[in-house]
Amino acid sequence: MPIYTKTGDKGETSLADGRRVRKCCTRVEAYGTIDELSSHIGLLIAKMKESNAPDVTAIIPDLIGIQNDLFNVSSELAGVHTTGYGEAIKKLEHHIDDISLNLPTLHEFILPGGTECAATAHICRTVCRRAERCIIILTETETIDENIIIYINRLSDYLFMLAKKLNFIAGVKENTWQKTCK
Repeated sequence: MPIYTKTGDKGETSLADGRRVRKCCTRVEAYGTIDELSSHIGLLIAKMKESNAPDVTAIIPDLIGIQNDLFNVSSELAGVHTTGYGEAIKKLEHHIDDISLNLPTLHEFILPGGTECAATAHICRTVCRRAERCIIILTETETIDENIIIYINRLSDYLFMLAKKLNFIAGVKENTWQKTCK
């Protein structure tokens, strides 16, 4: 069976409920950005595997769980009602708290970078923030489970802390913002 259906050749796609919409509509942009985020997390996982560092590879199952959560978010945004996100939010908060306990206190703005894994986590964070903005725009015209917004907001916080943790594990000092404008 071929993968191509030719139903999208004129710039439209189908939502889960069968409605046809333009591929540039806000809903498609939102779940497309979530898909992009999941792909970047997949790249991060691949880079983490390559590092072969036990402290780093131990994080991979958490990221695969997040990819599954993101598939649920995409499904919800495409019109398939999934279960609540309460447990997923709590899990992210728990991970953030655990990471925070073992890292130096943050006193300055961090510039994205450091190790390749940490820099990739920062890219994931920025795509996550863009997804959040897309979802917020969608809420101006559509009803969206507010827990999706909370989940995506927590996920960006988690990805920031993960980048810090990955640099910390590698012993890489992060660069901080040096205010140069007056």
